[in-house]
Amino acid sequence: MKLCSFLDPSGAHRIGVVSERGIVDVTEQVPSTGAGSPMRRLLAADTDLSTVNSDGPVVTTARLLAPVPDPTKIVAAPVNYRDHQVEMSQDSHIDSLGVFLKAPSSLTGDSELVELPYHDRRFDQEGELAVVIGRRATHVPAENALDHVAGYTCLLDMTMRGGEDRSVRKSFDTFTPAGPHLVTPDDVGPLDQLELHTWVGGTLRQRADLRDLIWNVPALIAYVSSVMALEPGDIVATGTPAGVGQVQDGEDVTVEITNIGRLSVTVTDNGAVACPTRGKDKGPKPPAELTPVVERTQN
Repeated sequence: MKLCSFLDPSGAHRIGVVSERGIVDVTEQVPSTGAGSPMRRLLAADTDLSTVNSDGPVVTTARLLAPVPDPTKIVAAPVNYRDHQVEMSQDSHIDSLGVFLKAPSSLTGDSELVELPYHDRRFDQEGELAVVIGRRATHVPAENALDHVAGYTCLLDMTMRGGEDRSVRKSFDTFTPAGPHLVTPDDVGPLDQLELHTWVGGTLRQRADLRDLIWNVPALIAYVSSVMALEPGDIVATGTPAGVGQVQDGEDVTVEITNIGRLSVTVTDNGAVACPTRGKDKGPKPPAELTPVVERTQN
């Protein structure tokens, strides 16, 4: 099943099932009590998503939001592919770095704008698989971790390069596009069979097999849940492969993941100002030239 969050013409948050007919508004089936958006309330109720009735009328006007527009946290994995470790000339990867947090206010949806805040800094795209938590998870063993997953979505971890803390460089408003839909595990299939592709301006920059994650999804959830409780609706971004590169005003950025969907946004530098911090020439060094995309043969 595919679900989405959207705004109706009045600006109210709604939730829909994405069917062959279009988006069916199912907000009335969501519990009216509890905190947060309709999607967060639905997940917090531990509802069997397959039981949501999608026989209603199709929505004619909908502005898509991130599938969960208001998670309590976004947890992200740094350097979780070895090819990205090589291109960034990093001595360490996730097993030494742990994870970091992105501000939930950085979320935006499909077909929206990514707003570059400064005209004198480099900004890169990072395409990723994102996990949406469906049941509260704390100190969960890896073998049970997928029981706590509501579904998956595409995510772009937009990044300012430099020496500032990761959580600062990646938390500007609009720097976490996610969507377009939350896809339930039964429709996604085995995670190690998924492929990720990212294009910028129509040029393929990233291509990865999800089986190449250093810490796979169960291991990542197990670790994060040993540090902090994961609540329904929380998002865990699994890391980006090689192929990161600078984005410019006017470029379209698209990430696509097998069985999950295709997320597209447009970059703008309208209103950009000079950066007030001085980390420009510090921190991890991104490649000066784009890392060549490695074509894979089927096993």
